[in-house]
Amino acid sequence: MTEQKRVLVKEKLAPEGIAFLEEQGFAVDVGTEWDAAELLARIKDYHGLIIRSATKVTAEVLQAGEKLEVVGRAGVGVDNVDVTEATKRGVVVVNAPQSNVLSAAEHTVALIMACARNIPQAHCDLKAGNWEKGRWGKGGVELQDKVLGIIGLGRIGFLVAERARGLKMKVIAYDPFVPAERFHELGLERADTPGRIYREADFITVHLPKSAETMGFVDDDAFAQMKDGVRVINVARGGIIDEEAWSRAIASGKVAASAVDVYPSEPTTSCPLFCHDSVVCTPHLGASTKEAQLRAGTIIAEQVAFVLKGQFAPNAVNVPMVPGEEADELMPYLGLCEMLGKLLVQVAEGPVEAVDITYEGVIGRYDTRILTLGVLQGMLAGKVEDVNFVNVAGIAEERGLSAHEVKEPAAVDYLNVIRVSARDAAGPLDVAGTTIGAAHRPRFVGIYGHSIDIEPVENMVFLRARAQVPGTFGRIGTKMGEFGINISQVTVAPSKPGEPEVMGLAVSDPLSDAQLTEIIAAAGLLDAKRVTL
Repeated sequence: MTEQKRVLVKEKLAPEGIAFLEEQGFAVDVGTEWDAAELLARIKDYHGLIIRSATKVTAEVLQAGEKLEVVGRAGVGVDNVDVTEATKRGVVVVNAPQSNVLSAAEHTVALIMACARNIPQAHCDLKAGNWEKGRWGKGGVELQDKVLGIIGLGRIGFLVAERARGLKMKVIAYDPFVPAERFHELGLERADTPGRIYREADFITVHLPKSAETMGFVDDDAFAQMKDGVRVINVARGGIIDEEAWSRAIASGKVAASAVDVYPSEPTTSCPLFCHDSVVCTPHLGASTKEAQLRAGTIIAEQVAFVLKGQFAPNAVNVPMVPGEEADELMPYLGLCEMLGKLLVQVAEGPVEAVDITYEGVIGRYDTRILTLGVLQGMLAGKVEDVNFVNVAGIAEERGLSAHEVKEPAAVDYLNVIRVSARDAAGPLDVAGTTIGAAHRPRFVGIYGHSIDIEPVENMVFLRARAQVPGTFGRIGTKMGEFGINISQVTVAPSKPGEPEVMGLAVSDPLSDAQLTEIIAAAGLLDAKRVTL
């Protein structure tokens, strides 16, 4: 009996996410009260782990997680997960990168407004019994026609820009990884260097990911270049703006007002910015909306379920990433690639050590590494335990299986064709497939060097017979009837002089070894291969 997979939810998660995992057949335990020692002691029993930002998934935790297949971060950043160790151990790390982008963008705009009008300070003073209109009113500014400088134009940065333009602000942005054409498409002004942002912006907000390169990105030198009276906001990651440098710029009068939602170490009640009256501080509220929490819980539950079912998780952070524009072209072919890998090894005579994967047509213009991993995944499925998109390349290498990509600019009969070729004990072997229609329905279009046309199903049989022997298919059908097996599809490849006839069948049930042998004998076939997809 197959072991039921268990998922540990270590931090608070939307109930809908937990319910989804249970509906998918997983056992879910909630360990929100467990400390680090208890997590380390008990993680060995779990196949999946879901966390937020507080739990540290160290190399020690990953090594103790003998059954662990996936770590899910219900949010964007994964800096609290040892991704390198996870990758080495074949553990997929997934996140929910779009769950809180809207909430974070709206929180940024709220803090921009708070900085412009000193709203939190005036509120606290009045609640404390002080009418300080002169103190908090004299420094207020309007947003219309002010320049907002955005450093980092990812999803959140773009949403902030979109909303700021609605407030009639002039937006300039710096992001060296976004091409100039994209700025033009978005209607934004592009800064070639951060220096332009510092010189021209009345408000500056950072939306960079946390990395060794971005920590301390805005430092003393950056503040020195800024306009006097600038207002600075950070809702990205603590430490991207050097807090000590920021505090010095506030004390000098360079920075008129500031807002901060994130800190280098959290939770915290100590920060150099807290002593300044002009600073608005919030305790990492960027993602703290009902809608964001629901999205984070449901998205991460779906991603974890994908991995535990052996399927590709689009939000995996430690497999080759597919850029958004390319994903639309490539990802519909991923399932087909897995099927082609399964088909090849099941019709091969003996083991296959190397494959050429040819991407014919438009698809060949893209980075197809993820599709190649799909082929390898299919080839190793059922032969290696716990193979996934993270560890499949390493496992293939360990087993002496290599894959070589070939790109052809045009396909003959279809827009795109993926062809997997190898040599087995009998000689050259190839299979090919494509997808049909807007729904990208998979089709097998080639096998044994012949053209075919059949939709993949769970149980299939591929047969080779002597050419021009009348009644072959009738005898096959008769035997299938005797076995109580229905044939739902048939494909017969066009004949080639001097070569066997090739047929493919989609059948309702798998054939046993004895049944396959009986069909070969009754129909006088050269050979027949059953395939399970």
